[in-house]
Amino acid sequence: MYLAGANESDPSAAVGDLNVSIVLAEASRFILKTGTDLGNTEGSAYGNLLWRNVFGGAESLSLNASLGTRTRSAYSAAFSTPINSNPDLRASVEGLSSTTQKPWASHEEVFNGGKVKLDWLTSARNLHSLNYSGAWRQVTGLTGAASPTVRDDAGDTFKHAVTHTFTRDRRDNPLLPHSGYYVRTRNELAGWGPLGGDVSFGKSEIDLAAALPIPLPGIGAERTGISVGAGFRMGVLYPLASGYGLGGPAQPSRINDRFQLGGPTDVRGFKLGGLGPHDGPDAVGGDVFAAGGVNVLLPLPRAGPASPLRLQLFANGGRLVALKNKGKGKETGAGRAMEAGAVARGISSALAELGTGLPSTTVGVGLVYAHPVARFELNFSLPLVLRGREEARKGLQVGVGISFL
Repeated sequence: MYLAGANESDPSAAVGDLNVSIVLAEASRFILKTGTDLGNTEGSAYGNLLWRNVFGGAESLSLNASLGTRTRSAYSAAFSTPINSNPDLRASVEGLSSTTQKPWASHEEVFNGGKVKLDWLTSARNLHSLNYSGAWRQVTGLTGAASPTVRDDAGDTFKHAVTHTFTRDRRDNPLLPHSGYYVRTRNELAGWGPLGGDVSFGKSEIDLAAALPIPLPGIGAERTGISVGAGFRMGVLYPLASGYGLGGPAQPSRINDRFQLGGPTDVRGFKLGGLGPHDGPDAVGGDVFAAGGVNVLLPLPRAGPASPLRLQLFANGGRLVALKNKGKGKETGAGRAMEAGAVARGISSALAELGTGLPSTTVGVGLVYAHPVARFELNFSLPLVLRGREEARKGLQVGVGISFL
């Protein structure tokens, strides 16, 4: 930006006579960036090329490549354009190829796919996203310790799905909320009707969070830096029959579609995938889960309430349950198709099991630092309740991510 005064050659000119013109320089259409990225439970090095205003209508083309600690390699391309010159309504086409290690289940997943997506922001500032995706997935790279469940699900699958995501975020700071609330829902339909593919299910998730500032005598709530937060997450995966029928046999869910629970960004004090069903050394996931947590954030004495550094006290817990074939009285697995009635009874039983007994629970204390790109946590966790084969992690645990329970 350059400010040019009409009388700049005459320093004695009156301020009231000053004409100011503003000259804006157009941002570069090409941006090349390299660096490191921090996501939930992993870090990566990346390169990104962004071409803005491709055809002069605020379109963008983004090319990305990254190498990471868990996502060993990922390559993506995305083209996005506003519809009718409306910045709150955008359409995009995306492609992705990646290889990701799954150390909690003795394999890696190779993913090649793409999606067509429509995003729109409502007048109430709620974000909607609707997409159709297709993907070729491979469960491969099995280790010698891989369990029978993982070996049964090894190989190729083709998934076609329609997904809708709704997000309402009213928090004052997404990484270190002091006040406000957050709601996110995600609903996915895969393989049913004209979608095709060889996996078929409905999958729904909800994520809720809220924070409330706490006042002290003589000090307003917004000035203390003390807040109480709570979060809740729940998900259900419902196997469906292929084609257009609803009453035919449905194949059980596969390991690359089921939920995983446990780790430093959701139920702290457990290893990644540490909750729920296990087969030998492998966390094989579940079809129904619920998890919640509460925490208190306190400013450190020398840092003060304006600092992004906080002391954290927390308690969190959850349950992850696999759908059971009620006719056989055991968890479903590859090749054991279930009739529609058995699926309904199994889901009902799994939901009831969530409320049976205490959830796997952890309490702890730690430090939280909200960096502009991610939230860092260093916690000492003490597991109080866990079930057989679940893998707890007592002691120090480091968490890095953008979404925490």
